[in-house]
Parts: sequence; C-alpha cells; structure tokens
Amino acid sequence: MVGGRRLSYVDFGGPGRPLLALHGHYNEALTFAPLAAALAPQWRVIALDQRGHGESDRAHSYERDEYVADVAAFHRHLEVGPVAVLGHSLGGVNAYQFAARHADKVSALIVEDIGAVVDCDWSFTTRLPGVAPSREALVAALGAAAPYLECSFRETDQGWGFSFGIADTVASQKALCGDHWDDWISVTCPTLLVHGTHSDELAVGHAKDMATRRAGRIRRVELPAGHVVHHDVPADFADAVTAFLPGPR
Repeated sequence: MVGGRRLSYVDFGGPGRPLLALHGHYNEALTFAPLAAALAPQWRVIALDQRGHGESDRAHSYERDEYVADVAAFHRHLEVGPVAVLGHSLGGVNAYQFAARHADKVSALIVEDIGAVVDCDWSFTTRLPGVAPSREALVAALGAAAPYLECSFRETDQGWGFSFGIADTVASQKALCGDHWDDWISVTCPTLLVHGTHSDELAVGHAKDMATRRAGRIRRVELPAGHVVHHDVPADFADAVTAFLPGPR
C-alpha cells in the first residue's frame, strides 16, 4: 500500500539477482514475461504494475514525483538493496528519475526508448475503444496496435476493455511531457540506453545527445524496432540487456 492505494507486482522468481522492471503506458508487469524467461536464471525480474495500470489501483494524480515515490516504495518493500532497474517509455523516465534521486538504491540502469525531453501525443489514447463486445472485436478495433496492448486486455460485465483507464492515461501522458535533462545528467550509475531505429518516440539524434551528455557513463544500443523494442525484437533486446548487466558473481 502507498498512500492508501494498492500497488501490485509480478515476481517472475528464480535464484538470480533482482532486476526491477517498469512498463510503459498501455502495459503492465506481464509485458516483461518474455524478458524474464530470457534473463533467467542469472536474473530474477520483478515488475511493478504502476499506478493506474494492471492490478494496481487507479490514482487521483499521475505527476512525476508520485510515480517516483511509488518506485521508492516498491524498492523499500522488496528489501533488495542497490539493484538494477529497467524501464520502458513511461517506466524509463520513472527509472532514470528514481536513479537520479535515489542513487544509493540503483546499481545499474536500463532505459528503453524514451528521451530526456518528452513530448507525448495522447491522440491515440483518446481514440482507443471504450468497451468491445468480445475479445475478437477489441482486437479488430485496435488493428496493428493490438499485440502491444493485449497483456492489458480485461473482460468485465460490460464487455472487453483494458486494465488502464483512458482518462488516467491521458493525465499520465500530460504529466510525463517536459524537459527532464536535469535528472538524466544527474544519474551516476552505469546506464544502457536502448532505442528502436523505427521509433516514433525517441529520435536517433536525441538518443545520441543523451549519450553525449553522459559520456563515459553510458552505453547506447540501436535495434531494428519501433518504440516497444522488447516486443519487436525480444531476443535482441534480451541480448543487449544481458551484455550490459554484470556477469555471474
């Protein structure tokens, strides 16, 4: 519980060292199941359903400091000490802001396809179907986007929808927008920045600038993918993460 709200998470288990994972908008902890399988047994992935997503409670607000406070509470609950943290998109900003503000709690940082300056377009969110009569109808309405959202599909008495709320997501996307350079350049731990060459979220030039401004403390990897790199090229993404993280103790 954080501030009276329940936060849910998925511990994929195993004997390995813990890796905390933070998903992006429209997703939830289970999006990291393939990565958890690929990193086992050396790494034990523990993924948070962030506020308003998955089985975690909706929130009244989705501001930056509140997301970071959730990550801090998650880390405190797990009692894992300094730990590797991975985040995609929304989760990527949450991860590097947590690493910047709680340097003693993060031993390594992996940021997937999100910038130090974020300019969200929430028009896709507002076009999402509310409730569909069947899973098949929801998939059809989403078209090519369906595979990226399917881990968040939910059936209710009214029909098929999502584990996140449309209005909550728009509020979260609006709060995510902004210049976060101060946090990015404040991160001191080893960092991997992974971005998709076909991403519509993180331009190659901006990714290069992010690496330049933290020269000597960062590794940048380009992969042939869109914004959701871990979905488009799961094996390549897992290989990049494995190559970056420290080897067996």
